[in-house]
Amino acid sequence: MPIPFAMPQCRIGRCVEQRSNHLTVEVHLDGEVGRCLECGQASRSVHSRYHRRPANLPVSISRTTLNIEVRRFYCSNPCCPRRTFAEPASDLVAPSARRTRRLAETQFRVGIVCGGAPGARLLTHLRMPASRATVLRLVRAMPMPDAPAPTHVGVDDWAMRKGCSYGTIVVDLDRHRVVDLLPDLTAATLAGWLLQQPDIKVVARDRSIEYARGASLGAPQAVQVADRWHLLGNMRQAVERWLQSAHARLRRLPPIPGPPLAPRRDRAFPRTASECEAGAESRARWKAAYDEVRRRHADGQTLLGIGRTMGLARATVRKYATADTFPARLPHGPGPSLLDPHVNYLLVRIGEGCENAMALWREFRERGYPGTSRQVHRFVAERRTKPIRSGRKPRGEIIPVLEAPAVERYLPSARQLAWLLVQATSALDAVAAAVVARVEQDATASAVADLARRLTALVRASGVGRASTQGRDAAAELAAWITTAKVCTAPVVATFASGLDGDAAVRSALTEPWSSGQAEGQINRLKLIKRQSYGRAGLNLLQRRLVLAA
Repeated sequence: MPIPFAMPQCRIGRCVEQRSNHLTVEVHLDGEVGRCLECGQASRSVHSRYHRRPANLPVSISRTTLNIEVRRFYCSNPCCPRRTFAEPASDLVAPSARRTRRLAETQFRVGIVCGGAPGARLLTHLRMPASRATVLRLVRAMPMPDAPAPTHVGVDDWAMRKGCSYGTIVVDLDRHRVVDLLPDLTAATLAGWLLQQPDIKVVARDRSIEYARGASLGAPQAVQVADRWHLLGNMRQAVERWLQSAHARLRRLPPIPGPPLAPRRDRAFPRTASECEAGAESRARWKAAYDEVRRRHADGQTLLGIGRTMGLARATVRKYATADTFPARLPHGPGPSLLDPHVNYLLVRIGEGCENAMALWREFRERGYPGTSRQVHRFVAERRTKPIRSGRKPRGEIIPVLEAPAVERYLPSARQLAWLLVQATSALDAVAAAVVARVEQDATASAVADLARRLTALVRASGVGRASTQGRDAAAELAAWITTAKVCTAPVVATFASGLDGDAAVRSALTEPWSSGQAEGQINRLKLIKRQSYGRAGLNLLQRRLVLAA
């Protein structure tokens, strides 16, 4: 049977088909003489022969095994400690290996892309079977590539186990490649890594204090650049924290007339008795937690300590500690419904005296209503003027329905408001502009919104060099913004401005083109690899799969 491939240092003999999907190829090494691996002495004296049977790349749909005849020679050098030696076949197969180098590299590439168990399943279909442990062992045994020393790097944190342990990813911003994964996000670890890279010129990072200290200790000659996306995110979070504490006051502001809205329900459907009881119990529990957090914070306990003692998230503890009043869950206005386009017609039919929900639902179906009759029943039940014909007895206890806020009086949540306040007013639609105008009736809210918009515009106009600022001195504008924000009556914004004043990387963010955006993209790849490994991959394996795949 002809063999459709060649092998280095080998003469291919015949091919034997042992089974329908398994081929065995007889191979002889080409060398006429052997050379001792210890002393280098050539020899033609054959001591014996033996066979090695490593697996090779498949031929068509058949697994392939090589039957290599290896000769063992006498060493003719009397001073050599070896008496016999085997002729090497290092280009084809490694010593004591059970697979050829070409097959091992192919299985290694599959393991880099797919991981252990998925790679083993794929290799079985490709007629190159290997266990998941073997695939991972090949990945770990492959040497790391020699990469040029990076000069511009981006660092960011990634979660080994969210909420418990975090690491640091280092990305070469010039080559768009992951350089290393560090086991934690402490300043000492980052500084130790940077000390081994003396050519570092730029470190792009978020506004983490640990990363700032680590970059200063490990690469004092490098320019630190704060990531602009994180900077804008920190501004929005500061606005959101202030809104959480002032939301109750802002809800009492009179509404600003806005554009006419499309016809829709003016209130949510009433809740059942069990839902009302569950809501009251939940509110009581959170009110007790709020009082306890306020008491502990007044006693001087730290936010982290309060969260650990009470089992609350740090964000929840911070929200309760800064809120002047209990941040109760706001009554939700009516959300979008399939019934909204038919509200006008439904009100007209009820005004004409039709209170049969099933009959109205059948009319709606002919008009294109895709929903069920339940929504129609609930809508008609709130507006019924006469008892139903079925004779059903009315409930003995009438559940009080809380008056939901009208559409024009509804105020979005603190998070939604923060998104609106940091945007330019020209980018808002009519409804959002009316909400912002209502909030800005408060003097402090107006000042906070103005500061947020000024910083957002300054950061978005920068980032690709000073030419993007159109002749303005970005550093001077930032200094003026910080001076104004420090005297803001919102303490959260003043604290945020003080933090910017002490961080030189923020000023570099307005003039340097670098950012840690590449690190964010590589973290997304890292998350995919972690999910492929079901969260069981260690740091070494994650590092190899990220670096070697590139």
